[in-house]
Amino acid sequence: MPNIKQGFAVKAAKPAISDLESMLPESPSSDRVCLKLAQILNVRRSEVALLKIEKGSLRFIYPPELRSAGVLPLSGSAVAARTAATRSPIVSNAFMRVKHVSLFEAVKLGAEVEDRSLEQMPIQKIMSVPVSHSDGTVIGVVQVSRKGLDASVAGADFSSDDVKRLEEMAEILTRMPFMREGAEF
Repeated sequence: MPNIKQGFAVKAAKPAISDLESMLPESPSSDRVCLKLAQILNVRRSEVALLKIEKGSLRFIYPPELRSAGVLPLSGSAVAARTAATRSPIVSNAFMRVKHVSLFEAVKLGAEVEDRSLEQMPIQKIMSVPVSHSDGTVIGVVQVSRKGLDASVAGADFSSDDVKRLEEMAEILTRMPFMREGAEF
């Protein structure tokens, strides 16, 4: 039921980037932050990935099911590695046509009920943004994808506005305690 304010129906506020920033004082877990990021961008939890640079490689810190899946070398050809190396966003709305390692797509994620049908679907569209300090030092990569059997059912193409929003969120991620060197996630 909608909220009633001064006689007018008010829609519930959509999650905003400020909601992510407001979590900073709470020292939230990476899981909680990535779930909020998924809400803000209107994607499923299984369509968000956060990687952190550790010992010269990228390690998944979200989703939790990929934490023990190994590391990606920064010198590799993976989208996350290229994002970190170039310090630039990468967007592909035709990702299935791009040669890529789909090993991580095959990992079963503990998805919510509405996610189960998509949990092992291939990535059709992806945005990958570096998580960098203001001096340009890359400390990680955040990725958001759209999954589905084909691009037409995976959802809308990512726009330049979507990339800008993800870059704003990446800046907030740099200040999260779990992104500090040696911190637990």
